[in-house]
Amino acid sequence: MIEIGTQVPALSGTIQDGSALSLGQLRGRFVAIYFYPKDNTTGCTREAQDFRDLQPAFERRNCTILGVSRDSPASHRRFIEKQALPFALVADTDETWCRAFDVIHEKTLYGKRYLGIVRSTFLIGPDGTLVDAWRNVKVPGHAAAVLARLTDA
Repeated sequence: MIEIGTQVPALSGTIQDGSALSLGQLRGRFVAIYFYPKDNTTGCTREAQDFRDLQPAFERRNCTILGVSRDSPASHRRFIEKQALPFALVADTDETWCRAFDVIHEKTLYGKRYLGIVRSTFLIGPDGTLVDAWRNVKVPGHAAAVLARLTDA
């Protein structure tokens, strides 16, 4: 698990248009990475909309927003189009990003246990170190809390 104050690995992944994105490409900027369970579900849609609506304020603070889930690039593309999302979504189909940030955990739904993404957000500084982390996120007000922390960074 990546600890606050340590370097985040230069992870690479495929985004919604099929191209590659690397955290190394984003050095010199803050990066807010939010991990979410599934495209087009109620909570995940609300979270994406909240980050979308605050994206201009993040941009003014030199911060790139990235969403990450295990959905495919095609699913991400449809989600972006439907919700008019102005930021990239990483298709972490092999769970490389999820495991690096330790967001895959056992969950229970209707009495069945499964491994799933625990909604989490991480703020990376321009130098590539982890500035802050939010785990087990509740959606209402979360994007604003990340923005507030970025303002203090």
